[in-house]
Amino acid sequence: MEEKAEVKKVKGRRKYGPGEVIVFIILVILAILILYPMFWILMSSFKDYTSIYTDVWGLPGVWHVENYINAWNKGISQYFVNSLIVTAATLIGVVFIASFAAFGVCQIKGKLGNVIFMICLCGLLLAPQVCVLPLFMILKALGLKNTLWAMILPYIAFRLPISIMMLRAFFMGISKELEEAAIIDGASMFQIYSHIYLPLSKPILSTVTIMTIYYAWNEFMFATIFVDSSKLRTIPVGLMVFRDGLMTDWGVVMAGMVISCVPILILFLLMQKSFVRGMTAGAVKG
Repeated sequence: MEEKAEVKKVKGRRKYGPGEVIVFIILVILAILILYPMFWILMSSFKDYTSIYTDVWGLPGVWHVENYINAWNKGISQYFVNSLIVTAATLIGVVFIASFAAFGVCQIKGKLGNVIFMICLCGLLLAPQVCVLPLFMILKALGLKNTLWAMILPYIAFRLPISIMMLRAFFMGISKELEEAAIIDGASMFQIYSHIYLPLSKPILSTVTIMTIYYAWNEFMFATIFVDSSKLRTIPVGLMVFRDGLMTDWGVVMAGMVISCVPILILFLLMQKSFVRGMTAGAVKG
């Protein structure tokens, strides 16, 4: 009986074909190409100047943890706080406006709803590079240039079209019977939005959240052109200035790069399941 059980187990094991093996090897190679540079930056952040140039590929002989303290004290702390403020404000604006707009578009019946939705999507046709000069003039006229709002407002504007599209696709898949039952019970449209649509849309909201945070945290062009003050620089611009000021202290520069990457990595690791679920659900329901 035991021998028969072992035979069944062997027969029940899945056999991988040549195609699957090749795909697996390719994925492993891609993973190494992506992860090794990150690992190298992490290891280099614990080295001094001499170790980086004399032992490029080796592990640190002496772990210079003080590189992180120096990087934080020499300006990364201010850039980090600015990025947190800009990213948080952008996220709140995008999630609130996009979810409310997507809900409103779903409620408009007939061709008018489709026309309004297409107008919202027109923002995808505008490249940020094309809008730099008009935005610069507008922000200067409004007195917003060289403030954090000079980054927050354009970030929100450029993330709204794709966010509205994704949320609308998900909202369209929510059962209308729930909405009709709520209306019969006397619920207002805002209550339907806040108590039915938003709670059911956590996966797609997680996806929008990650994409918005990634964009706002790493955006470089607007942050460089619309802000001149060194006190208002965000992480990407600050790292460029940081690098120029510490050309001979690459260990500290690498430490600054690691500090800038950690929040995004932690966010994605914590929300990766919701991110994938939201992308899949949005694609299916759209």
